[in-house]
Amino acid sequence: MGNSLIGKPHKAVLLTFLLCSFLGLVQVAVCQRYDRAILDTDFGEITIDLFSNQAPVTVANFLEYVAKDAYASSHFFRVCTTANEADREFPIEVIQGGEVPDSLLRAPIQLETTEKTGILHKDGTLSMARSEPNSAQTSFFICIGDQPELDFGGKRNPDGQGFAAFGKVIRGMDVVRQIQQLPDRDQYLLDPVAIRSIQFSN
Repeated sequence: MGNSLIGKPHKAVLLTFLLCSFLGLVQVAVCQRYDRAILDTDFGEITIDLFSNQAPVTVANFLEYVAKDAYASSHFFRVCTTANEADREFPIEVIQGGEVPDSLLRAPIQLETTEKTGILHKDGTLSMARSEPNSAQTSFFICIGDQPELDFGGKRNPDGQGFAAFGKVIRGMDVVRQIQQLPDRDQYLLDPVAIRSIQFSN
């Protein structure tokens, strides 16, 4: 699902990135840090600042998947709106994407809670989807409006640990809101929106 990645790092940067990966996942943020990602979708670009200092494990995981073209077949596939969340006790507004084939999955990562990072789920926040704590892999979501129930201590997830926020949209929230309003059935888009490429920028 989706089109090929076009924003590959040049050779010198890639070598540095691979060396840092060898030294350890958390150290990637120190050795070679990308501060920005540009998602090109069927509805336009979404530019996101990545918070590698506050959430090094989560950002490094995202960088690994993008560098290996894992998101080349991904879409935004799920939307939570005031309408389709009306019956939920703790409703949220987000769009979710980033599914990849099982063959490309890496091991789940440690949950970097908002209590640890200080990155709250505000309008435009990029965060990792998960089920149990320490189970996030590739799927991510973008908040529409402030979503405190997704923070540490929030009630959206019964375990109260919240979700791992690791970035924020700085351009393209109009695209995010347009995707959120597309027709859905039980929160799943009738026509998922392809992520055509992800390009890194320092």
